[in-house]
Amino acid sequence: MQILGISGSLRSGSYNSELLRLAARLAPPGAELEVWEGLREIPPFDAELEDEPGAAVSALKELVAGVDAVLFATPEYNSSIPGQLKNALDWASRPYESNPFRNVPVAVIGASTGRFGAAWSQAELRKVLGAMGARVVETELALGQVHERLREPDRELREAVRRSVEALVETSTRLPVRAAA
Repeated sequence: MQILGISGSLRSGSYNSELLRLAARLAPPGAELEVWEGLREIPPFDAELEDEPGAAVSALKELVAGVDAVLFATPEYNSSIPGQLKNALDWASRPYESNPFRNVPVAVIGASTGRFGAAWSQAELRKVLGAMGARVVETELALGQVHERLREPDRELREAVRRSVEALVETSTRLPVRAAA
């Protein structure tokens, strides 16, 4: 089973990217999680270019089309989704009928240095993914004070990450194989 990890952060040393790398290490046997590093390359969405989105957008769509599930880890900017992540999803969702996220199991986790662990941005991201036609997995991981907790992940954190990945894998294996777009 192939899982694509998408971090909503562009920052080098991102806590959310590190959270995805932890998820990759904790993935169950038979599941492989690859963290995508191309968010910075996605240009601003332009509906006039929808039919010719460019190499970076095409590469993202191909990656998503080739995996069994997607795990997002998002920070929170102004109580919502980071702009570059939303922009990438706007590109990927066009045209709606053939967007590669349709019927793909997705899970959303997130982290922040504050107490609430990007809970609002996670809720917003789940809403956007549902509107795109993705199968949003019900799992919760809002990791607050990540700068302290991720340094040396304790058993509780490792178990929470493991449960999120397992919920995504379980949902993915229950779904019928999706038809190619």
